[in-house]
Amino acid sequence: MPSLLVLGGTAWLGREIAAQAIARGWDVTCLARGASGVVAPGAELVIADRELAGCYADVADREWDAVVEVSWQPRHVREAAEALAGRALHWTYVSSVAAYAPSRALVAEDAPLREPAGVDEQVDGSRYDAAKVRCELDTLAAHPDALLVRAGVIVGPGDPTERFAYWPRRAAQAGDEPMLVPSPPAHPVQVIDVRDLVAWMLEAIEAGLAGPVNAVGDRREGLDLIELMREVAGAHGRMVRPPAEWLLARGVRPWKGPGSLPLWVPDQGEPARIGYHSGERFLATGGVRRPLIETVRDVLTEERSLGLDRPGLAGLSRARELELIEEFDGSAAR
Repeated sequence: MPSLLVLGGTAWLGREIAAQAIARGWDVTCLARGASGVVAPGAELVIADRELAGCYADVADREWDAVVEVSWQPRHVREAAEALAGRALHWTYVSSVAAYAPSRALVAEDAPLREPAGVDEQVDGSRYDAAKVRCELDTLAAHPDALLVRAGVIVGPGDPTERFAYWPRRAAQAGDEPMLVPSPPAHPVQVIDVRDLVAWMLEAIEAGLAGPVNAVGDRREGLDLIELMREVAGAHGRMVRPPAEWLLARGVRPWKGPGSLPLWVPDQGEPARIGYHSGERFLATGGVRRPLIETVRDVLTEERSLGLDRPGLAGLSRARELELIEEFDGSAAR
């Protein structure tokens, strides 16, 4: 029975890794504070605060077939990699395609990376991209044969960001009423179902795969993605499509978070950090992508169970959306 240590394991991605590994018959241990949720049934939880000295003592005296690291705080990643050096047959770091320098050309695994964050720099979300590069470097310093999973936009049931879930939920809310959708041009997006990402990752660990891999989905134009969401949700109302400049001038944010149109990145001629990443190595190493419509259906089922009208963590409230639609319709009529 392979032994797996997940550094994390109580939040979304880490818990999915643990759950799927247990289903494969692996012996799974999760090191975490336990503040983000509970471990998957069958996993052992080692409670530890990674801000404190000696936090790896309870796992550093054991031999592991595999370790998976999901943090993006450089000090956490460096200290764990050093503390467990020589204790793991295989090491996986879950990075991000955000580690690459922005581009408009197709990005393979040998493309230039961003400048890394400083050693042990305490980072927030604004330094996420640079932090991922630093974490990769520190991982490789201790584990030269590590697998670097440069993931695209991870989606699926349980996603705490709600970036993807906003659209099927809003389409279901709108029904036959109007719905606000940004106009092209926008950069494409590449989403990957968390279940597919983890299934491939565990297969890659079993195969001893090393080096960087872009774990990404197909490239999708934003409007194409939204139309699929509307189809699944049964939305037949009018799509109201203001230009990017109009939306930005009214404080509508791109990409994520409250007050945004999630996954929308206006294309104003500049390189982008999303949407241009080759998935060839992912597919060549056994990666499988389920039909996107299946992910949409599963996410919408979850959204309905949670309540379509609950306050969202991402996107516009329905009330704010209708205000913007009324204003745009009024300006277009003049």
